[in-house]
Amino acid sequence: MDLYLDSADFKEIEEAFQLGFIKGLTTTPTFMHRHGITDIDGAIVKLSGMVPELQVEALGETHEEIISEAHRLLELPLVKAPVFKVPISLEGLRACKTLTDEGHRVNVHLIYTLNQAYMAMAAGASYVCPLAGRLQDQGHEAILLYEQCVELVEKFTYPTKIMFSSVRYPDHIRQAALAGVHVCTVPWSVMKRLCDNTLTAQGTNQFFEHTRLMTIRVKDVVRENNPLCQLDETVAQALVKMTESRIGAVTLVDAKGALAGIFTDGDIRRRLQEVGREILDRKMADTDYSAKPVTVNADALLYEAVNLFNAHQIDNIVVLQDNIPIGILDIQDLVKMGLLG
Repeated sequence: MDLYLDSADFKEIEEAFQLGFIKGLTTTPTFMHRHGITDIDGAIVKLSGMVPELQVEALGETHEEIISEAHRLLELPLVKAPVFKVPISLEGLRACKTLTDEGHRVNVHLIYTLNQAYMAMAAGASYVCPLAGRLQDQGHEAILLYEQCVELVEKFTYPTKIMFSSVRYPDHIRQAALAGVHVCTVPWSVMKRLCDNTLTAQGTNQFFEHTRLMTIRVKDVVRENNPLCQLDETVAQALVKMTESRIGAVTLVDAKGALAGIFTDGDIRRRLQEVGREILDRKMADTDYSAKPVTVNADALLYEAVNLFNAHQIDNIVVLQDNIPIGILDIQDLVKMGLLG
């Protein structure tokens, strides 16, 4: 079953045809009016160079008017000749036969009955196009009509493709495929949803999660800002460094730069409740802090850090490179990556 786009929106047409396997474009004057296109001829010329096959309306109330309009369109500087769309009628069928005899292809559309479809096939239509959504809106069994049309084509070997159109939702494409239609023309809003599935999304996210865990190293995600405090600095200074770094902790180091501990925003709140505001002037060396923080090597894979967060139920891990603290890994960094939480 060939896939066509049903649109007159240039932006979504460009986006859709980047897929590389859409076979053609169907459009209507109604679509063009809806998107504010006033130069229809100019739009048709542009579209003829954008898509592999373009199907456009050749409107007219009589055989002569339809043929005249088709010939007029062919005089435009088109990149390739279009397929002419003609609504079903006796005059339209005469025009279909004439255009087909001239070597052009015709889509006879606005089909709602098998009799109409048969007449279009007999007239040599390249495409016969019933409208599924509109039929179903009126309570008719649209899929049965498609099945009957396909059966006619196969039984009598008409050189006609049955086109499924007026697509309203993704399940229409499933129904079209099962009915054996040859072409399905689909709005971009529906086409974009054809790959959507909750289980697929969950599985894909899991693959990405596990790939990140097993390939990304801690040093690749640790923040550039590395808040360090000497033991002779005050709690107030530590609070300022936390605020500036937007990390809820600072790494404490001794005079040689070696790891001495970690002090968190939670520690500050607890000390304020216990001691009061005077704690802000106290030096870190004289303050209770975690002297044995949880650490992880900068070259460790992320899954090791995740295991540490889960095992210790903490918010921050000190990152070491050659036993020197180079940063703090915050639990929110991994939450944002979808690895925790």
